[in-house]
Amino acid sequence: MDILSLIFLACALAMDAFAVSLCKGFSVKKLQIRHYLIVSCYFGGFQALMPLIGYFIGISFSDFVKFIDHWIAFILLGLIGAKMIKEALEDESCDTNSNQFGAKIMLGLAIATSIDALAIGVSFAFLKVNLILALLLIGFITFMFCLLALKIGNTFGIYLKSKAEFFGGAVLILLGFKILIQHLFFEG
Repeated sequence: MDILSLIFLACALAMDAFAVSLCKGFSVKKLQIRHYLIVSCYFGGFQALMPLIGYFIGISFSDFVKFIDHWIAFILLGLIGAKMIKEALEDESCDTNSNQFGAKIMLGLAIATSIDALAIGVSFAFLKVNLILALLLIGFITFMFCLLALKIGNTFGIYLKSKAEFFGGAVLILLGFKILIQHLFFEG
């Protein structure tokens, strides 16, 4: 997977965390530096950790599926993208935990927003991916998106929440198609 694809993937994976960070920013009257650090470190850290876990799960059975690996990546990316688009189209507002920044709440939110990244990590085991670069990009981009989302949410509200989730889902689906087409027609 080339660097541009990794950047798009990282941006797409960051959209769930971006949407939750918008809610967090919206729910606080005055953001403090600790809010930025807590949210960005939890989400960025878990978005980088989960693909690593997924990668090790994936390599444990990669020999069994090496002939259909491109289909697995395509299906995983497509399903995750479709789920994100579905969630974007549902009418939901920020939940009641939006103004809470404690470890228990943040851990739950970080895991929930990074489950998609775990599945992507499984697909990394089948693709030609520079794992270290991918993890750093995913973590860093998510960290930066969360900083931005907190400020936007605090300033403008959560107007962009569903648009961010929709965009992230669409990018994942497109990446799935790119992987499939590249494998079927250019690496065959």
